[in-house]
Amino acid sequence: MKPEADPAVERPNIVFIVADDLGYADLGCYGGREAVFGPVSPVLDGLAANGLKLTQGYSNSPVCSPTRFAMITGRYQYRLRGAAEEPIRSDSRGSTTLGLPPDHPTLPSLLKAGGYRTALIGKWHLGYPPHFGPLRSGYEEFFGPLSGGVDYFTHCDSRGQHDLWTGDQATQTEGYLTDLISGRAVDYVDRMAKQDAPFFLSLHYTAPHWPWETRDDAAKAPAVKDNLFDLAGGNIHVYRRMIHHMDEGIGRLMAALEANGQADNTLVVFTSDNGGERFSDSWPLVGGKMDLTEGGIRVPWIAHWPAMIAKGGESRQLCMTMDWSATMLDAAGVSAAPDHPLDGVSLMPVLRDADHSFARPLHWRMNHRGQQAMREGDWKYLKVDGNEYLFNIPADERERANQAHREPDRLATMRADWENWNATMPPIPSDATVSVGYTTKDMPQR
Repeated sequence: MKPEADPAVERPNIVFIVADDLGYADLGCYGGREAVFGPVSPVLDGLAANGLKLTQGYSNSPVCSPTRFAMITGRYQYRLRGAAEEPIRSDSRGSTTLGLPPDHPTLPSLLKAGGYRTALIGKWHLGYPPHFGPLRSGYEEFFGPLSGGVDYFTHCDSRGQHDLWTGDQATQTEGYLTDLISGRAVDYVDRMAKQDAPFFLSLHYTAPHWPWETRDDAAKAPAVKDNLFDLAGGNIHVYRRMIHHMDEGIGRLMAALEANGQADNTLVVFTSDNGGERFSDSWPLVGGKMDLTEGGIRVPWIAHWPAMIAKGGESRQLCMTMDWSATMLDAAGVSAAPDHPLDGVSLMPVLRDADHSFARPLHWRMNHRGQQAMREGDWKYLKVDGNEYLFNIPADERERANQAHREPDRLATMRADWENWNATMPPIPSDATVSVGYTTKDMPQR
């Protein structure tokens, strides 16, 4: 039985949990294998079983900061200059252009204006102070790193600069970053439960992003401080343990919501900013971070909200990150800014009824390798390195059987649709940078 929409239900609290570089099949509920220590993600698996799992959910980009621009604005990231960086690098400190403009409406700023308390606990990656920062874009509280990647113990970025902040002040806090983020989230829930306003918590983990460190690897930190890519380190066992540490933290958060009587009317959303990296599992998809093949952009999507979402639902609705932003505003009864209309589409009808579906064309582009992609219905148009492909995704999720020559009219139509969409976006700036981190000199191609 589906829970009936109740107009008397109070506006929900919202917790937006985002993993970093998590592969499509890294979680048990998406087909992931057990680790040597047992299930990798029992808490998240439970949220999916007791909520809604979407199997055709995509990130707005296959790399970190561009997706985060879309996530916080509810709009295609290509509209903002900073999102043309793939991704924003730690050497952009001091830049006045490579970040989220503080005057741009955001998910937290709109919710805050609508009466919500707001906090970001975890990764920002949308530009550096003094010109940019979480407190300048709608968050009342912030704890976490500003950069794309930091060491889990020293909390230093790839340039060796300390990068852990409380508000707008650097903070020296000992501990494993995943656990610190989880602990701050529990504290936030405990505090917010004592006041009357609903709250919006962005809980953006750095896990399971490199460097490859578990809770027990503090002694390893000095060895990777000069190369956080940790190219000679890591393995699937370390990687799965990192996911498990995050899952444990989410369990602590859910327990805090329950203990404070907030679990029933809190919308908890879980996803990843892009597809997986070196040690991830994306079966049956191919590709990963930086790729517009399915493994780079299709990610886990879980929604849990007992007051609204029936247990055990599964949906094949096409959707992308910015649709979560539109959904959260809709759930809160908050409108978008008229001069910044959303590109995202609310999924509230799907949350109410997992069988509901609607047409939702999706578009992507990447400076890296000149990639272009469009998903509409069962079909996907893809262009990489000047080569064009056409795939029927339900029939061929691994994107191995190119239908371009069999379906030339469909290819031409989808190409034209992509070009028409692209014409509505600013062009990629000539000075935009691409940072791949490692190449085939470091490891064989996928």
